[in-house]
Amino acid sequence: MGLDMYAYITTDDLPPTGFDMPRDALEIAYWRKHHDLHGWMAELYFHKGGNAVFNCEAVRLDADDIDALEQAIGANALPPVSSFYEGDSSLENKADDLAFIRKAREALTTGYSVFYTSWW
Repeated sequence: MGLDMYAYITTDDLPPTGFDMPRDALEIAYWRKHHDLHGWMAELYFHKGGNAVFNCEAVRLDADDIDALEQAIGANALPPVSSFYEGDSSLENKADDLAFIRKAREALTTGYSVFYTSWW
């Protein structure tokens, strides 16, 4: 039991929130119990109009979101989030986060939509 986190790409033109998993979704990143990144994504979800409990919900990321996430990661400024589930974010996640940033940017420049979802 814990927090499983995923980033996907799709050819669908997605709304900011409130969409079902596209049929052609392709996973480009996976994290386990990276609570601080999940907290950042939750803030983005609510900022974009999401209003459900942020579990099994998705949020689309555009180029500005990817830039903001890269800045937060580079400055070690992801919002610290504690969880009742075992596991904590660590600097070891940074390499995976930056690999996701690269993949997301490439996908966006080639016409894909990028989105994040999680399950806990």
